[in-house]
Amino acid sequence: MAKKSSIARQERRLIIYEKYRKLREELKAAGNYEELQKLPRDSARVRLKNRCMFTGRTRSYYRKFGVSRLVFREMALKGEIPGVKKSSW
Repeated sequence: MAKKSSIARQERRLIIYEKYRKLREELKAAGNYEELQKLPRDSARVRLKNRCMFTGRTRSYYRKFGVSRLVFREMALKGEIPGVKKSSW
């Protein structure tokens, strides 16, 4: 499980990103980089990180499923992910 502070920081960044998204797009299209620099750093898309929806883990994150490899394995073994099963050969 990730630290609560890391998860909270990510949520705060997501809110700030959504708030300034339209303004950032307009400023970029106009080429007004001086005004763009005055916006908060956390309003940039680059500052966001993909996190597992259950544990908050950032590493080994599967985009297609929205979870980390550890949670994915548990869910696959329980049969909670349709179309996924353990392979053997």
